[in-house]
Amino acid sequence: MNSKLLFCSVLGNKHLCISSTCIDTKLKKKFPVTIVAPIASIAAVVVMIILLFVLRKKMSSRSKSEPWIKTKRRRFTYSEVLVMTKNLQQPLGEGGFGIVYHGNLNGSEQVAVKLLSQTSAQGYKEFKAEVELLLRVHHINLVSLVGYCDEKDHFALIYEYMSNGDLHQHLSGKHVGSVLDWGTRLQIAIEAALGLEYLHIGCKPAMVHRDVKSTNILLDEEFKAKIADFGLSRSFQVGGDQSRVSTVVAGTLGYLDPEYYLTSELSEKSDIYSFGILLLEIITNQRVIDQTRKKPNIAEWVTYVIKKGDTSKIVDPKLQGNYEPRSVWRALEVAMSCANPSSAKRPNMSQVIIKLKEYTNSPHSSVELRVTATFDSDMYPKAR
Repeated sequence: MNSKLLFCSVLGNKHLCISSTCIDTKLKKKFPVTIVAPIASIAAVVVMIILLFVLRKKMSSRSKSEPWIKTKRRRFTYSEVLVMTKNLQQPLGEGGFGIVYHGNLNGSEQVAVKLLSQTSAQGYKEFKAEVELLLRVHHINLVSLVGYCDEKDHFALIYEYMSNGDLHQHLSGKHVGSVLDWGTRLQIAIEAALGLEYLHIGCKPAMVHRDVKSTNILLDEEFKAKIADFGLSRSFQVGGDQSRVSTVVAGTLGYLDPEYYLTSELSEKSDIYSFGILLLEIITNQRVIDQTRKKPNIAEWVTYVIKKGDTSKIVDPKLQGNYEPRSVWRALEVAMSCANPSSAKRPNMSQVIIKLKEYTNSPHSSVELRVTATFDSDMYPKAR
């Protein structure tokens, strides 16, 4: 029987495959292409991100370990700071920045070393701001910067040493047996005013200190005054719309300008208010804020006492009457004009200096005290 059948020979044809193994091989070849390629792309992106992160971290750490300021003043290592302070053995005081230690350079030059505390409200930003400011300001009534330390997590400012501490220590009696006479107090006020005048007029751009107070007025061996602590200082443009700077309120309660406190607008008149409070403190030796008084704020208290006519309570009793009444009362007028709640009614520092210098040689005579400022207690920031 002849059956019509079609026979196809596949033997020897290398392009054809009739086994299951051939099909599996083709699938295996396609699998890496469709699955592995996307995984490789994702892995490459992840590696690039990690490399960029590591590189950025290295650059950041290098920028903190290298000096960011080109200066002739010395950059000290933390090991050198420990050597000069004998492992931080002699603290001189403590402020918002941290503890200040006594130190010695090369066994001869005395210095004050201000070390940034890890728990300080002020940080690296304030540290850097203070260094940069002190590198460009030079005045006999501003504390001089000897050098600084900026090593990893250790930050320190090295200043000239002021052997008589700060003004507050002398007024408060912490220096036993030390009572500043009126002539010395007035001279300290004038020198502090000269330092502020330089910041307001002599600096380019002009500067506002923002924390003028008795603990920031340092005294050398001859009781010459120098302003310290510039961590809160801000620059501003003189004249025009830029004469005021909107900023977060900073300063010390009692010395803080009430207008600045309410508006957050900072100008040199804020320093002038603080100086007025400082001058009242010098005259009265009263606390700037004292909740036991009928009027806690020192400016309000002075106004209250004057209106009652009991002016004998105003002058520091430690002076025991050894002062020229005209000089004291005129200085009090200057203080009250500086502490006027309205910044527009406050004098500038040049006017303050002229007035204070006039009173250094005033004749010993009585004078009627005139107080023109009106104080509203609601304007002053209250302690919480």
